[in-house]
Amino acid sequence: MTTDATRPYGTPESPLVVVRGEAELEVEPETARIGVTVGALNRDRRSTLDDLTRRNAAALDLLKSYGDAVRQLSTGAFSLSPELAERGRGERVRGYRGSVYLTAEFTDFTALGEVTTRLADLELTRVDGPWWALRPDSPVHGEARQQAAREAVRRAREYAQALGTSLTALVELADTGAERPRAAFDRGTRRLAVADSAQPPQPLDLEPPRLRVTAQVSAHFTMAPPNLCS
Repeated sequence: MTTDATRPYGTPESPLVVVRGEAELEVEPETARIGVTVGALNRDRRSTLDDLTRRNAAALDLLKSYGDAVRQLSTGAFSLSPELAERGRGERVRGYRGSVYLTAEFTDFTALGEVTTRLADLELTRVDGPWWALRPDSPVHGEARQQAAREAVRRAREYAQALGTSLTALVELADTGAERPRAAFDRGTRRLAVADSAQPPQPLDLEPPRLRVTAQVSAHFTMAPPNLCS
């Protein structure tokens, strides 16, 4: 037997109103991530590996020297492969190419501009980014969800008031999928290569974009039966 409490739809005695609540916040980013590719190219395998080890250590030491400004530092892909000659018979190796990919996440954006240019000034080093984001546990996500829920209640009350009645109960509240934070304005990824200069590089002035954080909910309410005859 199906009771009113388990009916998927409303009834004349307990009409159902279904609404959607949305929220969109524009906030400052909390973290910035950069990718650092350290490379080496030499005629023999051991020299390439030695150069790569030295340059990787230099990049890591530089990043670690910024202490707490670097929230997270990790090593990603490593590769060392032979470069084959384009001409000639057989598999003739003309040299070896190696690379190491590092990822660094910053919370201090002032330090970010300085370390980015210093990294790009190292030998055969490329810097990509920054990519701006919020922390996974940022309270901004909860604030957006709360605003979306309040917006759903406000909409439902407006529909009920338009019918001369009021809400009686919340039947269901569903998160319909929050989007990941994205930049309010599109900005291209920066790619910096090593500079051929004896002078130390000037720090980049990196201006963080504002991020959009959104949340959406679907809410089902019951309301007191309206008097549609008046």
